[in-house]
Amino acid sequence: MLIAANKAVSIDYTLTNDAGEVIDSSAGGAPLVYLHGAGNIIAGLEKALVGKQVGDELDVSVEPEEAYGEYSAELVATLSRAMFEGVDTLEVGMQFHASGPDGSMQIVTIRDIDGDDVTVDGNHPLAGQRLNFKVKVVNVRDASEEEVAHGHIHGEGGHHH
Repeated sequence: MLIAANKAVSIDYTLTNDAGEVIDSSAGGAPLVYLHGAGNIIAGLEKALVGKQVGDELDVSVEPEEAYGEYSAELVATLSRAMFEGVDTLEVGMQFHASGPDGSMQIVTIRDIDGDDVTVDGNHPLAGQRLNFKVKVVNVRDASEEEVAHGHIHGEGGHHH
């Protein structure tokens, strides 16, 4: 069975950056299970997997525009500590939900704290980076009607309601 829209796909993968550092991997754990065509994984990797089948192994480099986007300086802002009302201790690396420039919710990460100035960054941590995947297709099956309707895989390795 070939990977196509509305297939439940299981992959083993290792993700590295251009320096060869491992960013994420399914090694030692369960494969990643996703619904193909539903935007559950980054676009560049999903495109590379179309037409593949169980046992196929591939190396895929995904440019930022088909991964987490280019890094945007517009998503970095310096806020007053007073904006974090109710949070007693602020630390670099903490994440918060915030309203983005277009009004949508986004996650921001504290990048720097200088006195009462708190610098937050709304970019995904992997924005602006080429992502390199080493992938092995482990399983491909038809997704159930419910999985297709919900836009994700249920059960083992997938979403549980």
